[in-house]
Amino acid sequence: MAMPSGSELLLVFGIVVLLFGSKKIPELAKGLGQGIRNFKNEMKEGEPPPGEAPKAIDNPSVATAALVPDNSVKA
Repeated sequence: MAMPSGSELLLVFGIVVLLFGSKKIPELAKGLGQGIRNFKNEMKEGEPPPGEAPKAIDNPSVATAALVPDNSVKA
């Protein structure tokens, strides 16, 4: 899929202005920017700091217990 040309972008922008009005666009852009910033911050919270090794699982059998089917119980 090719990138849209200048005239196509201008047409899309014109439609957005007609739909939302020129005063609402800055509010929408601000909300979109805050949403992206919050998403990035949440993604960083799950990662260990640079230079620190990821935490090891304390009890690996608990983590894999859900993956191993229990065939010992016969109904």
